[in-house]
Amino acid sequence: MLAGSLVAGTAWTAESAPTLDARVALDAYRAAVEARLEGVRNAARSVAATEEARYADWGRVEAPLAAMASGVGEAAAVWFALPDGRYWRVGHGLVDQSLRDRAYFTDLLAGREVVGALVVSKSTGARALIVASPVLVEGKVAGAIGVSIDAAKLASELDAAIRFPPNVVFYALDASGETALHRASELIFAFPSEQGSPTLSHAVKTMLSTAEGIVPYEYGGSPKTAVFARSPLTGWVFVLGIAETAK
Repeated sequence: MLAGSLVAGTAWTAESAPTLDARVALDAYRAAVEARLEGVRNAARSVAATEEARYADWGRVEAPLAAMASGVGEAAAVWFALPDGRYWRVGHGLVDQSLRDRAYFTDLLAGREVVGALVVSKSTGARALIVASPVLVEGKVAGAIGVSIDAAKLASELDAAIRFPPNVVFYALDASGETALHRASELIFAFPSEQGSPTLSHAVKTMLSTAEGIVPYEYGGSPKTAVFARSPLTGWVFVLGIAETAK
């Protein structure tokens, strides 16, 4: 409700700085996403530090992971992985797949946390955002605690909670320009630069190379102006655009 009231009636163009209301609305959207992902990251980090996780045995870590799963919501799959790529999911057990070929798994094996990697989940088949923390034993990686968050469900939850007006579009792009979240679920994991709009493609290049700013573009025959800013947590670029009304 708050963000909707902030954006309604906003008037700003590429030739003028975005109004404070537009900036505040963008910050509200980004803060909501970051709070969700950071909460999941902190939960994974906490379980990864437990004695049960440090045993690197599914039988021991299953119970704390089940408790964690009840707290992160139904739109997320919670899992435990070993360094060889085998992994187990809460409510399912051993998954007949391996995580070894996932790009983010290399970061986990190097002892780095992952927040916001985009994948099609091997365990659920959903478009997922990965949040994971390595399990360290005497400085070495013994496993990983991870969560696969359904991107479409998260975007829908945000839309229902923030309640932007119909003429507002909100989305987030990862470092490669792939859409991590979008109000229109069919565009999640799409590349805006490949949507057939030269002005949108140029806008994406600007957004990926600049920390924050404002860009104009056309999409679907409608002119839009978007304000954007990069997230220090995920590295994503968060975007809030408003369709310009005819004068």
